[in-house]
Amino acid sequence: MTTRRLPTLIAAGLLALGATAALAAGSSAPFEQYQPDPALRTAPKANLESRVRHACTVIQARMTSAPEASLERPCGCYARQTLRSLDESEIEAYRTTGYFNDSARAKALSALDSCKLQRPV
Repeated sequence: MTTRRLPTLIAAGLLALGATAALAAGSSAPFEQYQPDPALRTAPKANLESRVRHACTVIQARMTSAPEASLERPCGCYARQTLRSLDESEIEAYRTTGYFNDSARAKALSALDSCKLQRPV
């Protein structure tokens, strides 16, 4: 691997970590060192939905090898359903940590199923 490609791979890895943090997944333990974007604290709910939708498209595209454009509609469904189902404490936890807590994760998994998206392993 050349040293010119290393920064690109590191950036891609960081993007993947940030995107994965928003998606419903297993334990939140792997994200203990993750530093959420400070803009989450004050972002309007529409911006949160956009971030969740984008994270969904990136992760689902990797999992299914589908083009991101083909996932915009189902990931929009996922983002809308997930954020509408969260209570204020779950939204605040997402704003603070950058990922869904356990109760929000259950709701996000339900939204994945409802929107016919694959669950992350």
